[in-house]
Parts: sequence; structure tokens; C-alpha cells
Amino acid sequence: MQTNPMLQQLNFLREIDRLKSVIRQSPLLDQSRKENSAEHSWHLAMYALLLHDHAHSPVNLMRVIKMLLIHDIVEVDVGDTPIHSGASPQDQALQEQQAAKRLFGLLPVAQGAELHDLWCEFEAASTDDAKFAKALDRVQPLLINVATNGGTWAENNVNLEMVLQRYGPIIERGSPALWAHCEQAARAHFAAKA
Repeated sequence: MQTNPMLQQLNFLREIDRLKSVIRQSPLLDQSRKENSAEHSWHLAMYALLLHDHAHSPVNLMRVIKMLLIHDIVEVDVGDTPIHSGASPQDQALQEQQAAKRLFGLLPVAQGAELHDLWCEFEAASTDDAKFAKALDRVQPLLINVATNGGTWAENNVNLEMVLQRYGPIIERGSPALWAHCEQAARAHFAAKA
């Protein structure tokens, strides 16, 4: 067990480099390839930086950015589970909790506990910060699907009703303004496909 804090932090940073190899279903906007989970997390942090004024309630921007940077770190161990995969939410949650314990346990105790607590807060989505972070985690792939002519929706036979159910409540809870935009974009996308 490593006890030098800096070496623990560097070991953690090496371990999470593996997030760059976790390929998501969502394509890049230019559709040249699929994005990886590290790119997704960075992009969400940018969404928070630019869109935090549209949160349903005032949020602590630094906490939201931290949540978004770490929210998918568990995918180092368990991979990405797409929203339309039909995977068991209970099994996924258990695997992700075990991954979070292992990964954040690589850090010095206080730092690991802080990040683990932020990860749990994001998962529970019970605070204003977490609700907004969760909303952004749904906004980004929704907008990617609209911009890529249906993207993963087309691949997974997703219809408008599924989009409204799977994305709507979570986005609206964190940002009614962003949901209004996303709902309009989704409806226009599916209307054009009809």
C-alpha cells in the first residue's frame, strides 16, 4: 500500500488514463469516430462552465465541474453502459460502486473520500449541483444525436417517446431552460424523419 500522497495521486492519474480507451456509443459531431469517456467528461465540464446560468437553481460551478470530471471514472473498471442498452440498473449500480471504491481508494484517504462523496452525490442526484450535472450528462448526448442525424437513436430504434421519457425528466429537473431547447430539437428531429 502506497503511503506517499504524491505517488498515490500520480498512480491514480495513471490508472484513470484508461478512461481514454473506453469507447462510448456517441460519435463525434464530424462522425469520424466514436467519442471516448474521457472526452465526454471534458466536454461536460465545458458545458457546465458555459451553461451554469441555466441551472434550475443556483449551483456551485466548481463542484459541478468536479462531478462531471469524475462521474464516469468508474468506467475504467466497468466500461460504458449506454442509456438504450437495456442493462440491469441494479447490476450496473453495484459494479460501479465497487469500481468507485477501488479507484478513489487509490488516492490519499481524505482526497479519495472527497471525490468518492462527490461521485455518490452525482449518482444520487439529490442536490442542486448534482441535478444540474446529471442534466448536462443527458443534454450532451441528446444534442449529439440531433446533430448526427439520429446517431445512436437510429442505431437503437429509439423513438420520440423514448427520448422524452429517458432524457426529459432528468434534464428538466436540472435545467428547465435546457430541456425546453432539447425537447424542441428532439421533436423537430423526429418530425423531419416522419
